[in-house]
Amino acid sequence: MPIIILIISFLTINTISADTLAEKIKLQNQNVVKMAASGLSEKLPQKVDDFTTLVKMRADNQTLIYIYELNVTGKSDDELTFEGKKRMQKPVTTGICQTSKRFLESGINISYRYTSAKTKKELFRFNVTKKDCINRQ
Repeated sequence: MPIIILIISFLTINTISADTLAEKIKLQNQNVVKMAASGLSEKLPQKVDDFTTLVKMRADNQTLIYIYELNVTGKSDDELTFEGKKRMQKPVTTGICQTSKRFLESGINISYRYTSAKTKKELFRFNVTKKDCINRQ
């Protein structure tokens, strides 16, 4: 009987330690995301190409959010939403998997959100996790 109690005690201690470790990692990731968003925001706005400008960085829990504005003359928000998401999803997700690999492997997620420069309406977004990148290999 004493051995069973000892084994149960050992398993309980290890469970508590694993939960505590997971919580510490979560808090660390939240701090990393806040610091990254703050540091990267100092260099904004930043023109990416003729149509796209990175305008804001935000932290949301364990997600680092990049907010872009699209300025495409002659296209409505609906056209940009339909064409942009369809055309950009694969290359953007692939790019995130390559450039943000360390964040993703640490449990930090990445979100790219595209808004209209004219209306400020969100057009589409790509939320990428470690799992999304594993599925692409």
